[in-house]
Amino acid sequence: MCVFHGCLFPTIYSIPNPPPSSGHQCNSLPLAGRAGQLASFKANTLAAAWTGVQRQEVVCKRLDDNSIVQNNYCDPDSKPPENQRTCNTEPCPPEWFIGDWLECSKTCDGGMRTRAVLCIRKIGPSEEETLDYSGCLTHRPIEKEPCNNQSCPPQWVALDWSECTPKCGPGFKHRIVLCKSSDLSKTFPATQCSEESKPPVRIRCSLGRCPPPRWVAGDWGQCSAQCGLGQQMRTVQCLSYTGQASSDCPETSRPPSMQQCESKCDSTPISSTEECKDVNKVAYCPLVLKFKFCSRAYFRQMCCKTCQGH
Repeated sequence: MCVFHGCLFPTIYSIPNPPPSSGHQCNSLPLAGRAGQLASFKANTLAAAWTGVQRQEVVCKRLDDNSIVQNNYCDPDSKPPENQRTCNTEPCPPEWFIGDWLECSKTCDGGMRTRAVLCIRKIGPSEEETLDYSGCLTHRPIEKEPCNNQSCPPQWVALDWSECTPKCGPGFKHRIVLCKSSDLSKTFPATQCSEESKPPVRIRCSLGRCPPPRWVAGDWGQCSAQCGLGQQMRTVQCLSYTGQASSDCPETSRPPSMQQCESKCDSTPISSTEECKDVNKVAYCPLVLKFKFCSRAYFRQMCCKTCQGH
């Protein structure tokens, strides 16, 4: 047979025998053999890129029954040369090259895997060419297929972070973390998800330094005097940015909590013969005494009882 790059073709035995060689016949046998009897073409290995080689085999045969005998029974000088010729010069038919499957695109919930499928034809001992898919006559193998169709286990799904609270200074952000199915369509109890892989539900945050505490003053109250000079009071508090009482306000910037005021007098002063008493509507007489305002005529009149003896 003819061997061609891994593709095997039928053996050809169609070359006719050449005419018998003339001349010498073996005398050592009653029925001497003679050289030149061509029995067949012998299969041989490939000798060219596209072709195989057929070689003639020359054997020594008996003349009477045409049986093959050892070559030493024939005259070596009459042995014809062993001829050869090329065979199976047509190219090998195209065939499919199928590569290995690549890794699946997903580990669960159904992925796809692919492989290389090419139509190739050998053109030499170590050469081949790639053809269009139509060049291969057999059914084209599949290039991709589903894989890992089993369901994925439940997984943690984290929602968006909340805003940082409080609005300034160190604080925290919070979020909700749920145990969900892989397609997010179902929510499971937290026990069905791994506690070790659960994302954090709270993290530290800061929106910058908070503004310092400040003095906050209330409205002025009613003038303490119904007539003439008096005092007005108001509340002054040190408050943080959240409205909580604080002690961190600087005293140097504290607003006054009392100021002088004056009311128009519509009545005559109390005579010395009248009863000495504090005016009912005046609630600041203890302060008048404390701050030593009794020496002033107005305060002494309005706080007569308090200022007695002072």
